[in-house]
Amino acid sequence: MRLSRYFLPILRDTPKEAEIISHRLMLRAGMIRQQAAGSYTLLPLGLRTLNKVNAIIREEQNRSGAVELLMPTIQSAELWRESGRYDAYGKEMLRIKDRHEREMLFGPTNEEMITEIFRSYVKSYRELPLNLYHIQWKFRDEVRPRFGVMRGREFLMKDAYSFDLDQAGAVHAYNKMFVAYLRTFERLGLKSIPMRADTGPIGGNLSHEFIILAATGESEVFCHKDFLEFPVPPADVNFDDVAGIQGIVNKWTSLYAATSEMHEEAAYQAIPEASRVSARGIEVGHIFYFGTKYSDPMGATVAGPDGKDASVHMGSYGIGPTRLLAAIIEASHDEAGIIWPEAIAPFTVSLLNLKVGDAAVDGVCAELYAGLTAAGIDTLYDDRDERPGAKFIVNDLIGSPWQLIVGPKSLGEGKVELKRRATGERELMSPAAALDRLAGASRP
Repeated sequence: MRLSRYFLPILRDTPKEAEIISHRLMLRAGMIRQQAAGSYTLLPLGLRTLNKVNAIIREEQNRSGAVELLMPTIQSAELWRESGRYDAYGKEMLRIKDRHEREMLFGPTNEEMITEIFRSYVKSYRELPLNLYHIQWKFRDEVRPRFGVMRGREFLMKDAYSFDLDQAGAVHAYNKMFVAYLRTFERLGLKSIPMRADTGPIGGNLSHEFIILAATGESEVFCHKDFLEFPVPPADVNFDDVAGIQGIVNKWTSLYAATSEMHEEAAYQAIPEASRVSARGIEVGHIFYFGTKYSDPMGATVAGPDGKDASVHMGSYGIGPTRLLAAIIEASHDEAGIIWPEAIAPFTVSLLNLKVGDAAVDGVCAELYAGLTAAGIDTLYDDRDERPGAKFIVNDLIGSPWQLIVGPKSLGEGKVELKRRATGERELMSPAAALDRLAGASRP
């Protein structure tokens, strides 16, 4: 993509309403624009990043055996009355009526709707286990939306819902999502720690939040420092191996880790002092097992092996992709701007032409741009007629993992400069060597 033809509305000054780093940087880097309190347009740079986050989430959900569908945003109030949650949910739910005065709502979550879909089609235990997920917009009327997309009213969520014949099957479904989440967050460049958590309005008696540590995190969390060194399960993990998956979960829950709501000071103090971690954390995922909380009142049953009707056991599993954009920036930035993990960077390489109009510089940039594009590397070619300093500021701000800098001085020696955004490390090399280096770095 040529930057001269791209829509990238960079802001020079930080808007006053931006209270945290991610909100400031997303506004300044032209990723989002606020349309109303807690509601944002994802501008092209933000949407590119979000699409890459979603792709990784989908890959790991599919790998675990979950099946994707897409449910509507507007739901019937009658479904929520069946579960008993319509009146109990609170003012966060946006309640509306259609032209026929039918009561509707903008879905804050989808337990009722997925249960209705399940009971309409699944009749036998032979069709279990089943895990259905979607990535869809949600609305929760927060009393004070703040921190940009970290806590907005309208947000994108990945919701998965598992259905099993009994508790043992449901626990295995829960464990599979537990492992899939560990893998997902690592691929997004995050070190997540699963922590015991409150189940909140979703309900249930088993729940973990996946927390990343960040100085600007929302709340205080407590854990054993060894979590930071635990290896994440590999890509070839066998999700059908009940004992193996349980063993991974056992390891990741063997040490103390809890959010402030679930914190037990005595248990925390039992950890050797050198191994205690008390820090700020950001929730990036939340999983629940809630048994028959929804299937019982909504009549979601299947014929069991004995021919009798049995209520299915359910769980739900959420990741907020829009929230993740902010969380990743909170965990990965410096004074100059964003530092994107390569897997989700909107552009892997920023190609900087430091003297537009110079025949030699233009020619080498054109060759490099063509080579990078042919290699399948997402490249933003800064071909604007701007001074070099302005280009460095913009490209540091948007956080491409690599900057390939072409100027007349280094090119006079047959060299271009390759800069790694995360470390600031710079290296002079031939254009061909730079292309080879970037092509190798982009391979999984």
